[in-house]
Amino acid sequence: MLRDVKTLNQFIVERQADFEYAKGELSSLLSDIGTAVKIINREVNKAGLVNILGSAHEINVQGEEVKKLDMYANDMLIIALSSGEDCCVIASEENENIVEIPTQNNINPAKYVVVFDPLDGSSNIDVNASIGTIFAIYRRISEGDGPGTAEDCMQKGRNIVASGYVIYGSSTMLVYTTGNGVNGFTLDPSIGEFCLSHPKIKLPERGNIYSLNDANFSDFSEGLKRFVNYLKGDAKTEIGKFSARYIGTLVADIHRNLLKGGIFIYPDTAKAPQGKLRLIYENNPMAFLLEQANGKATDGHGVDILDIQPTDLHQRTPLFIGNKDLVDLAEEFIKKYG
Repeated sequence: MLRDVKTLNQFIVERQADFEYAKGELSSLLSDIGTAVKIINREVNKAGLVNILGSAHEINVQGEEVKKLDMYANDMLIIALSSGEDCCVIASEENENIVEIPTQNNINPAKYVVVFDPLDGSSNIDVNASIGTIFAIYRRISEGDGPGTAEDCMQKGRNIVASGYVIYGSSTMLVYTTGNGVNGFTLDPSIGEFCLSHPKIKLPERGNIYSLNDANFSDFSEGLKRFVNYLKGDAKTEIGKFSARYIGTLVADIHRNLLKGGIFIYPDTAKAPQGKLRLIYENNPMAFLLEQANGKATDGHGVDILDIQPTDLHQRTPLFIGNKDLVDLAEEFIKKYG
């Protein structure tokens, strides 16, 4: 019944007591993100019918081809977050530099910073596979009431106050945390609202899915090769049978493993010694969220993702993320065999 439905905005307001700092501002930011992703979802759903599928014939700061939906999603999030007075600076995977919020007399007293990957999984757009949006919110560290700075956006993941993602799939879901558990909301298109559908998400105690691009196997370190072969073989009798699942959209792979249990790996290789995924826009938000769901995220070499100090807006790091025991086991193999 309708009275049993709890919308995202209702939930955010009810949980304001969880917020340590400016409660109204953070609630407003989360609501703004919710509004923006509903607009993005509308365009994703009709992308095949209008001229926003395919390439925009531009290269982003990562050296990757920009898709039209990427640009649209980026614009919608920037507009939504700039329209209020709750955000002092924005950083996006699609922009080389920070996005300054328009101010009067160079004054912006807002206390929060938002970073995001507007449309994760761009390579899957044209084949109608799941894509997503990833975001994180920090409290500003720059002093005074001036505009936010790049340093505000380059904080350790430990400083995140809220993070989450949206997956545009068979249904559209928004999953987020403010550091006090993980909750998921499914978009009900009949009323245009995200409704609480997955409260208090925790990783299953035992995970049996491993997700990585096996086509790169020959480029893996010896330790990672042995770990993957272990999951394919001896693990069956020692810790249980494993299944390989890999979509190629970080949001989709993490979302599945969050609900089913498992490990996602995008390692460092000889060709990509720093890995491929972005620390600020992808790894930190996901690491913060998975940790709240009783998971773990490292670089595969004993360093927690959330403890890495960013030195560049577009810094990359390897990512090993999922059930704690599986992340620890992968690191054991790498430490032993290199």
